[in-house]
Amino acid sequence: MKFQVDRDVMAEAVAWASRTLPTKSTQPILTGMHLVADKSGLVLSGSDADVSARANLTAEVIEAGTVLIPGRLLADITRSLPSAIIDFALVGNRAQITCGRSTFTIPIMPVAEYPPLPAMPSISGNISGTDFASAISQVAIAASRDETLPAFTGVKIDVDGSTITMAATDRYRLAVRELNWSPISTSLSTHALIPAKFLAESSKSLAHSESISLAFATGNEGLVGIEGSGRQTTSRMLAADFPKYRTLLPAESNTVAQLSTSALAESVKRVSLVLEREAPIRITFTNGEATITGGGGSGELAEAKESIECTLTGDELTIAFNYQFLLDGLNAIDSSISVISMTTPIRPAVISGASDFGAQSDDSFKYLLMPIRQQ
Repeated sequence: MKFQVDRDVMAEAVAWASRTLPTKSTQPILTGMHLVADKSGLVLSGSDADVSARANLTAEVIEAGTVLIPGRLLADITRSLPSAIIDFALVGNRAQITCGRSTFTIPIMPVAEYPPLPAMPSISGNISGTDFASAISQVAIAASRDETLPAFTGVKIDVDGSTITMAATDRYRLAVRELNWSPISTSLSTHALIPAKFLAESSKSLAHSESISLAFATGNEGLVGIEGSGRQTTSRMLAADFPKYRTLLPAESNTVAQLSTSALAESVKRVSLVLEREAPIRITFTNGEATITGGGGSGELAEAKESIECTLTGDELTIAFNYQFLLDGLNAIDSSISVISMTTPIRPAVISGASDFGAQSDDSFKYLLMPIRQQ
């Protein structure tokens, strides 16, 4: 086995594929990076048994072959090499990597013991890489990181023809994003619960792709695939029941406030400086201004108060939130104006965006946030 490849191309592909490699595993063979060189080029792949990644590279293959190399070591080496051409050769039971004046020899792993990676499911449709990455970043913030509650660590994806609806919740907030895509069949209807971490990493790495393909195999396989720019990645779906989130979104509201998204976010950040751990931030909405307060309660605690412009429709109201959860929602809104719809101080609030004060809210993204009961 012998080939030549550009170092920058190789290093980026190895780094991308190595993200799936397990740090600890009952199957040490999975810590290897699988390389296949043939007349079509070079294919790198890795897997932790649940998630797999493949990268296709352009390379000058002098002698075809297959090899398995310790993956993280290969990633460290390729990242540290100078920007030049890499010469890779299999010499006996060692791989030799030469780039510029640097040469590394690495013991190889038994390639025959490497398990076959899952095949990419049949393509279900296509979507812009930018749109997909943006939508995933908006909803993934609401997913839980508690692995003991697997249903809440995923993003629920509902496909109905040309519309995809994504949702995630950690029980304290819920993010829902709806967007259009190009399905293979306009009659396609499917549902999938996919690990949020997988979607966040994959969508971010493929955000530059003009178009990416999504594949859902929801039968016994329970597999999702994402493909774009010569990269393929798959993940097992979560075998858990996601809550019926649509019933959580209030049908009406008594108070609707419109505020500058950036002004509210900056104000919340400043006021949060005086908060004790787990203490909420309070917002009083009146017509003309919203007053953000935090801290206080006794003479020994710091207190902060700040007012910003606000347009109010409905009743005046004071409500309290976890400040970080509120900031997460504000950061996810891709609009200059935040629209906060509320019913009572103890019922969930829904945050969406608008293009300007007085404009209709954009309901393609909704962020539901549970308030904190005030003493």
